[in-house]
Amino acid sequence: MKIALPSNQNQIDEHFGHCEYFTVFTIDEQKNILSEEKIASPAGCGCKSNIASTLAQMGVKMMLAGNMGQGAVNVLNNQGIDVLRGCSGNVKDVTESWLAGNLNDSGISCSQHAHACHED
Repeated sequence: MKIALPSNQNQIDEHFGHCEYFTVFTIDEQKNILSEEKIASPAGCGCKSNIASTLAQMGVKMMLAGNMGQGAVNVLNNQGIDVLRGCSGNVKDVTESWLAGNLNDSGISCSQHAHACHED
């Protein structure tokens, strides 16, 4: 399984669409992190870019994110990627917390931005 996290300096980036890069962890069946790679973030807004299909093609099945608009959640879900919002902190620590079953989706969509990419 692969998990992606919108990242900036090894921290969860609060804004999925403008993150510096995506950290992708490969996880084995015993919930151990096998590898880590960084995927460059495309220019522009995340939900309007091809990042969802790029991550899906890599085998990503889960996105652990900070804030994210419902449009971005829908785009990721349509590519077979589940989303858990409300994450913050070091990307490896967040991943390990999720693997231990200690994270729940905040259910909060990012609504503070008015550009078209965040409209449902």
